Amino acid sequence: MSDFYALVPAAGSGSRMGNDLPKQYLPLAGRPLIFHALNTLCACPDIATVFVVLAPGDTLFHSYDWSRFGDKLQPLYCGGATRAESVTNGLLASELEPDDWVLVHDAARPCLTQAHLAKLILELRDDAVGGILAVPVADTLKRADDQQRIACTEEREGLWQAQTPQMFRAGLLAQALGNAKKFTDEAAAVEALGLKPKLVLSESGNFKVTYPQDLLLAELLLQQGKEI
Repeated sequence: MSDFYALVPAAGSGSRMGNDLPKQYLPLAGRPLIFHALNTLCACPDIATVFVVLAPGDTLFHSYDWSRFGDKLQPLYCGGATRAESVTNGLLASELEPDDWVLVHDAARPCLTQAHLAKLILELRDDAVGGILAVPVADTLKRADDQQRIACTEEREGLWQAQTPQMFRAGLLAQALGNAKKFTDEAAAVEALGLKPKLVLSESGNFKVTYPQDLLLAELLLQQGKEI
């Protein structure tokens, strides 16, 4: 029987936040940003181990107290220059079996809930490919020209906004990442193999903190719905 594992790439700097401190360590509700995602993943009874992939020179992670998670949280100091490299290196270092499920989650999605995880695992545990949490695009989409003027309005029907976790078998994901020259998420690498990952309906609250103003919204959501 295959097991479930989580992998959180956290070797980046988050330059769009405009802060010298790497984004994953910015304060959010009295904790570093990354704490909230790790807290949810470690509390999931289906997940055996949560691997967090850090930059080799990371000196900040162990300045925080992670003792509440015990051995379930395993830091791996093998992060790369890109997300693809970090996930690939993390898969190698974790030494998982090819049939084990891996849930790759963004360190900067702090509002992930147990309900999100339960739904994802329930819908995908017997799936032949795997899939991702996502939400249908609700806003009208405009394509810009090089003058920042509207070139056209894009048809939004059938479009979904990808979230994380993205859940695939370790062997399949490693193969996909090894073949993909460039990708924006794990699902895109799997798609490049000719496969079709499943879309699992999520909620807009599982958003990625990208800009400074996002921290305020994330804190409000955490205070309303999560134990910190």
